Amino acid sequence: MKTKNPYSEESWRIFRIMSEFVDGFELLEDINKAVTVWGSARVSHENKWYKEAVKLGGLLKKNGYAVITGGGPGIMEATNKGAFLEKGISIGLNIELPKEQKPNKYITHLISFRYFFVRKVMFVKYAKGFVIFPGGFGTLDEFTEAITLVQTQRADRFPVVLVGKQHWEPLIKWMKDYLVRSGYISEKDLKIFSTAETAEEVIKKIKQFYKRS
Repeated sequence: MKTKNPYSEESWRIFRIMSEFVDGFELLEDINKAVTVWGSARVSHENKWYKEAVKLGGLLKKNGYAVITGGGPGIMEATNKGAFLEKGISIGLNIELPKEQKPNKYITHLISFRYFFVRKVMFVKYAKGFVIFPGGFGTLDEFTEAITLVQTQRADRFPVVLVGKQHWEPLIKWMKDYLVRSGYISEKDLKIFSTAETAEEVIKKIKQFYKRS
């Protein structure tokens, strides 16, 4: 009996990947101005950052931006909600996980992905800025990917704003005290991102960035 080659279907996966790129490009091709917002999926409606993210979503819409999130609960839901309530463009780029992440109900443009790397391209390609609320591994991954793209000049410079100074200060201190001193990054790399405490501060920083550029 002939043993089935476990790699025989690998080439067909290319077409699934291609289809995800095509679906994403077609959904977002008319989005001229958007801000991607990341943060924990685990925060409750009572959490201070959930409330601040709702406010941010509304302010982004009022300032002419569409909102892009990962489409799930927590900070993602909050930001989508803020934009949705202001009748703005509220985009959710959902990811299919073993423990299913259900899209939140405040999304006007939804697409679900099987592949994280395709989803990451969509986060970056159509965004004019990134805002990162407190979160865990996924949030850290998205933050470091964004600043690496800027550091390596693989993407045009864009505003990257960390919300919640107390949450991010230990990480920033480690970058200063260890990464810079060890020569793994330069001091100017720390200027790729900034910090803010409120939605109003975030909007101000985004405006200042584009006023200078």
